[in-house]
Amino acid sequence: MNYLSIFHMVLLGFILHPCNGKDGSHDHVDMLESLAFERKPNIVLLVADDMGWGDLGANWLWAPSTVELFLHSKARTATPNLDNLAMGGLRFTDFHTAASVCAPSRAALLTSRLGLRTGVVQNFNVDAIGGLPSNETTIARMLLDTGYKTAMFGKWHLGLSEGHHPLDHGFQSYFGVPYSVDMGCTNPPGLNIPQCSGCAQDNDLPEWKHDRQNKFINVSISNCRGDIAIPLFSNHSIIHQPVKLEKLSALYGAFAENFIFNSDDNGPPFFLYGAFSHVHVPLLTAHGSNQKDKVFEEALAEVDEVVGRIARAVYKIRLPLKKSISSSRETLIWFLSDNGPWEVKCELSGSWGPFNGDWQRNPYAGGGGGASKQTVWEGGHRVPSFIHWPSRVKGGRVSKELLSAMDIMPTLASISGANLPRNRLFDGQDISDIILENKKDHPYYLGNGLSRTSRTLYHPNSGASGHDGEIGAIRIGNYKAVFYSGGAPDCSGYYPPRANHSQDPLVFDLSIDPAEASPLSSNTEVYSWVKSLASDALISLYNSLKSDNISTVTFATNPEARPCCAKDSLVCRCPWD
Repeated sequence: MNYLSIFHMVLLGFILHPCNGKDGSHDHVDMLESLAFERKPNIVLLVADDMGWGDLGANWLWAPSTVELFLHSKARTATPNLDNLAMGGLRFTDFHTAASVCAPSRAALLTSRLGLRTGVVQNFNVDAIGGLPSNETTIARMLLDTGYKTAMFGKWHLGLSEGHHPLDHGFQSYFGVPYSVDMGCTNPPGLNIPQCSGCAQDNDLPEWKHDRQNKFINVSISNCRGDIAIPLFSNHSIIHQPVKLEKLSALYGAFAENFIFNSDDNGPPFFLYGAFSHVHVPLLTAHGSNQKDKVFEEALAEVDEVVGRIARAVYKIRLPLKKSISSSRETLIWFLSDNGPWEVKCELSGSWGPFNGDWQRNPYAGGGGGASKQTVWEGGHRVPSFIHWPSRVKGGRVSKELLSAMDIMPTLASISGANLPRNRLFDGQDISDIILENKKDHPYYLGNGLSRTSRTLYHPNSGASGHDGEIGAIRIGNYKAVFYSGGAPDCSGYYPPRANHSQDPLVFDLSIDPAEASPLSSNTEVYSWVKSLASDALISLYNSLKSDNISTVTFATNPEARPCCAKDSLVCRCPWD
């Protein structure tokens, strides 16, 4: 990155982060009271797909609020807009999703409830007849009921049948690909490992044959699905099938801009949930080289570009004039990823940062394999996250507190004055005290190094170990007890063995061993203490399920349930596509 590019990034940061003149000396209670008397803020919740902790450039900075350190950092060049927003807000370094695979992570994010409560413990297929249960309340439903205007773009992955569509869960408008972009074919195909073919023409299927389930499977390529083209939805209607992958980011950006610019400052506040399809494979960009060794960073840059468009729209900055139109309503932007990188995709996947999962990768310890997406190791569920809210959140700060994506719903309820449903239990916590802590004498790094030792987070198995949804590991402050080990396939495709440690869990001290390389000796007092706390926490969780309003989910499939633009087309191709 040259100095001119960095100057433009810093200048953009100043454009996106106007000074507000407030001294920030109010305490948390005063802040919440003032919010109650002022208009509710707009809320933008942005979720990247398969973006690792190390893919956010700002996460590599020791003090990202200083330009000098930024100039000498190892920050990646692909995320200048995200870096500027993170540097101007509150960045979380110990932030976790509630699962390390798509659908369970998203269900928990939107409901503040583990999959053990919602029933969503695995992904839904293209032709699934089920989805997120209708009795589960989402963030969108909660905010809609308190007066917000709601919209969503991107990846839903929580069902499309009646009662499960985004419009059935509190969103007033929806635009996007409803599941992962590898769950079907496109023309041209994006880059993937193994590489898949594009959608076959309906009357020309030389490479494809029927299997016993009446699906078209490429004879020479594994893990490729050719019986259905990837659809693009506008509300309930399919507008393209197959979608053009290289145009998808720009379409998401345009939808977001239109929604924001058409929201009146004097009307109701808005909630925009943006769930990007990138950087999940297959990858294809509009303006990049689309070479295998470069396309991941190019796709990450496209996500960053859309985030920049959304930020400029929020602050009413219309390019190329860069003229800001004063907005009287505040806007909170919260960014995160759904899980860590999918390393079986090799150079088409991202970075887990310093959270290597070394014990698992060691062939003489965990047996080798990957330690990110689908696993209970840190690289699977510790994700990049930050909040940007200039008028309320003091910029240039970092929180080391142990936090969860499930904290988002109760926190937004507190900030917006919404009410959480009273007939169920939630696994997230209201962290508005951390977000709104703006005292002048507060240290740059929030947290006391113990990372809330009283805080417990549960990490469910997500495909690489144990039964799906069952708790595979528990965080207690800086300590982590692993009950089920097992790695996901790594770049070589090796799938390591699984192991059950439920009687004697592996215990790691992440404050000195973030790479999870060396578990504590079982003969130490600390080990016994953590083991006891983890066992008690596990018993407490399972006991809570007995008194909770638990949902049930079906993962059954039916070919008639697949989204299809034209039933007479072998791949559901729209006549106009």
